[in-house]
Amino acid sequence: MALIETAEAQRANAGFIRRSMAEPLLSREREFALARAWREQGDERALHQLTRSYMRLVVAVAAKFRHYGLPMSDLVQEGSVGLMQAAARFEPERDIRFSTYATWWIRSAIQDFILRNWSIVRTGTTAAQKSLFFNLRRLRAQIEEASGERLSQAGRAKIAAALKVDVAEVEAMESRLSASDQSLNAGIGEEGDDEWQDFLSDERPSPEEHIVVSHDGAVRSRWLSAALGRLDRRERTIIEARRLTDEGATLEELGQRLGVSKERVRQLEHRALGKLRKAIMENSTLPSDLLMED
Repeated sequence: MALIETAEAQRANAGFIRRSMAEPLLSREREFALARAWREQGDERALHQLTRSYMRLVVAVAAKFRHYGLPMSDLVQEGSVGLMQAAARFEPERDIRFSTYATWWIRSAIQDFILRNWSIVRTGTTAAQKSLFFNLRRLRAQIEEASGERLSQAGRAKIAAALKVDVAEVEAMESRLSASDQSLNAGIGEEGDDEWQDFLSDERPSPEEHIVVSHDGAVRSRWLSAALGRLDRRERTIIEARRLTDEGATLEELGQRLGVSKERVRQLEHRALGKLRKAIMENSTLPSDLLMED
């Protein structure tokens, strides 16, 4: 879902990039001092200097993702969020350069933004799919360059093995990356008023079918209620506990509850089911009337 930047936005973006690149680099000692000042004293001036000095890193990472068709300014903005997250979590005592630590946060923030906005259809909902989304083009280009041919099924299998996903996921992602979003209101052909949505079938029940199913369900419920009324207390207890709950009770549990053996519970259940069947069949002569529609 490519977005187009206006000329004014492009000029503002170019100016921001120039200013970011002009910021002086920090020494290790100065970097750690600023990080400690922010972490231990909440010094916002130290935070601003630290993040401004590494805004060039945000720009560099964002530039690597420009081919996804999203505005550079948006990528930089999301990368800046990642930079701020890195600054909030950075621990100077670990003796790791801030740029090394921040790169992961910046890249992660930009990638999440791309996955949310590259298409109106959510892409890459798992870590494996995310890795596939961002590495498929690169791996496909490497394989095609080595073989001199278009990606084959064997090549897709290599990609699947490298990224630890199924071949079917590679094929699905390949299809997604080669297609673009299309409006359902787009016209079909140059002539005529037909739209894509006109040819989509609605597989939901029609209003008439919904009413029939609802009515039949209510009738069956009345039949069952009347049939249960013909059972004695123990029979009804067994049927309700064994047949009318998601997790039916065991014969042993009901035997302990009613003070009888498991075999006696089984006999009572069998007798109760016979009573229910007879009572319900008095209302309908067709066995199909007792079945719910799918």
